[in-house]
Amino acid sequence: MIIYILMAFAGYILGRFGHVYLNVWTGNSKWFPHHWIYGVLLIILGIIYWHTLLAQYSLYFGIGLFVSDLKDFLGMKFFEPDKEGPKRFWDID
Repeated sequence: MIIYILMAFAGYILGRFGHVYLNVWTGNSKWFPHHWIYGVLLIILGIIYWHTLLAQYSLYFGIGLFVSDLKDFLGMKFFEPDKEGPKRFWDID
């Protein structure tokens, strides 16, 4: 169980890193999809192939990635660039 929690936390950390730093490095590009989409894809793959260990890790990593961009999911943002300005690393948006 601890491994699954760590995988979800790693997904959250990677999602926040992408949101805070990667967007800035790419110039807040309009053609990159929001990372909640990658999280949903990993969750779906993890559910479909649940019998393998890699899929279980994928599920929990996807959950963390999804949660890290929850605000953009609720706003149904797919390809819109993030708002300019300061971003907090330990935030959900």
